[in-house]
Amino acid sequence: MTTYYNIIDTLKTALQAEPFVNTVSYGNIYDIDLAKQTIFPLSHIMVNQATISAPTTTFNVTIMCMDIVNEPKTENTSPFLGNSNEQDILNTQLNVAARIVSKLMRGDLFTDLYQVEDTATCEPFNERFENSLTGWAVTFDVIVPTDMTIC
Repeated sequence: MTTYYNIIDTLKTALQAEPFVNTVSYGNIYDIDLAKQTIFPLSHIMVNQATISAPTTTFNVTIMCMDIVNEPKTENTSPFLGNSNEQDILNTQLNVAARIVSKLMRGDLFTDLYQVEDTATCEPFNERFENSLTGWAVTFDVIVPTDMTIC
């Protein structure tokens, strides 16, 4: 009867192993810690819903992978790149999302029976929060064996 704990702990452990993640948090979108003491980049896990079938439980999960945008005080010299690190953040955080999904599709997590159903959807965001953050919200379904007995 630890299916829920198992999925969030497994995702947390996998995210903590990523080189471009310093902090992992959990909860609804309003639980994201935006305080100055948070060490970014941050990945935030949200479980949106669960669907129970006889042998499995399917969790719909969103992971928000984000970092703080640094806006230098110098003049913008490139209309395409700008002079912030926004594109760098989008690149690295999309790779964090892709690596987690890959692990669920065919890596260690897959062989541990944490498996993504179909595909993952990634949606970029910019300045969604009070400090200047950018990143990706990746949403996917994870199928896990149900560990509940019918006794």
